[in-house]
Parts: sequence; C-alpha cells; structure tokens
Amino acid sequence: MTTYIAHFNAKHRTIPSEQNSIFIWQQESGEIDINLLEDKIKRESSIHFYSLAGDEYIDVKQDDIDIFVYKTMPFSG
Repeated sequence: MTTYIAHFNAKHRTIPSEQNSIFIWQQESGEIDINLLEDKIKRESSIHFYSLAGDEYIDVKQDDIDIFVYKTMPFSG
C-alpha cells in the first residue's frame, strides 16, 4: 500500500463556504482514479465539513458537492 496526499477544493451548491484542504489516503501503487478519489473525498471529508458549516436544516448530499483536485502525490509524512 502507498500513502498519497491530495490538495483539493470543494464547493457546495447552496452553502457559500468553500473547503480548501488536503486529503490523505492509502491505495495500491499505480494510477490514481480521480473520479474515485473525488467520491472518497466527498464521503470522508466534504459531507462532514458542509454538515458543520451549513444550517442545521440543510440535508447535505454528495450530489450537491463539487470537488476539484489540484494535485496528488505520494506522501511519507
């Protein structure tokens, strides 16, 4: 398994805050599937961020979040 790090930005369709952060994950060495990575970031990070940042009456859904991955690289920190 290899550990990777990604710099990403997330935007929600109705919540005005942007999440500009990093995400660390492990996978077998090889190509990084950006679509799978974006879904993983939504599930494991952004949905929680927007649940905290948004109004308690807003039901945060993955489909309302857009992810842009700036850069990925192996990480040994």
